[in-house]
Amino acid sequence: MKFATLNSEGADGRLLVVSRNLQQAVDASATVPSLHEAVRHWDSCAPALEALYKRLNAGGCADAFPFGAEKCAAPLPRAPQWCDASAFLNHGRLMERAFNTQPIPDSDTIPLMYQGASDDFLGPHADVPLPSEADGIDFEGEFGVIVGSVPMGATAEQAEQSVRLVVQINDWSLRALGPREMRTGFGFLQAKPSSSFAPVAVTPDELGDAWRDGRVHLRLHVTWNGQRFGEPHGGEMNFSFGQLIAHAARTRRLAPGTIVGSGTVSNVDRAAGSACIAERRVIEMIDLGQAETGFMRFGDRVRMQARFADGTEGPFGAMDQRVVESAR
Repeated sequence: MKFATLNSEGADGRLLVVSRNLQQAVDASATVPSLHEAVRHWDSCAPALEALYKRLNAGGCADAFPFGAEKCAAPLPRAPQWCDASAFLNHGRLMERAFNTQPIPDSDTIPLMYQGASDDFLGPHADVPLPSEADGIDFEGEFGVIVGSVPMGATAEQAEQSVRLVVQINDWSLRALGPREMRTGFGFLQAKPSSSFAPVAVTPDELGDAWRDGRVHLRLHVTWNGQRFGEPHGGEMNFSFGQLIAHAARTRRLAPGTIVGSGTVSNVDRAAGSACIAERRVIEMIDLGQAETGFMRFGDRVRMQARFADGTEGPFGAMDQRVVESAR
């Protein structure tokens, strides 16, 4: 199944069921008002939603309308919890080489993860208001999952079974603010503004063979101001989503609707390019002795869209956003 959330007066938006080809949608709020409610009550809601999805794809919904991502909020405009990992070890190893820092102990066996703000996610075409260009504005393309209830101490295998939906994320970062926050030992706060989401959340079966081993085997195509930036492959994750969910649930249960992110998609093969500016900069530092690429400026645009192996558009739709100066 494929879902989107229409912007509405309610804090959780209005639930849409979206056709497999992303061309049509139907209002599903009479069945369940929001995706948040659907995830909370998945077992009781899913059969009716699947029936509606099948009718929509068969052309049997008289009230269907053209799907427009520009009117969408994030699939979950807010969530009970947002946990973001750094599951692509190549990204961290590049950082260590560029800055000549020691590897984080056990980082190859224990996932790195921070708990971010989850009260104000941005939609796929929303402007991104930020206070200052001097903060080092950066995008971070990644994949994520939305889970059902996960018990404390769940194994990776059990945790993977909790995945209800797969999503595509831009986890915005303010690079100039990150180092100080990391030195405090308390983790990110100001360095991580609201994350953005592609318009469509999908059940894992919609990915076909691209969902296996608890990973999203799709390329994430990223352009910055219309120029190619990279298309790294999600299958190179060193930790599966099952492992990431189990890590988050080691000492607590996870509420339905918790989102777990993969961290920046990063590939060993440099020909794939990058999914964030920071990674390109550290490659320049390694190769050239200094970073040559600057961070984003107000008015800049970034576009992200996952694609299948044959180059066809992926299941999540596209994100296309502009960075703007926030109102004082």
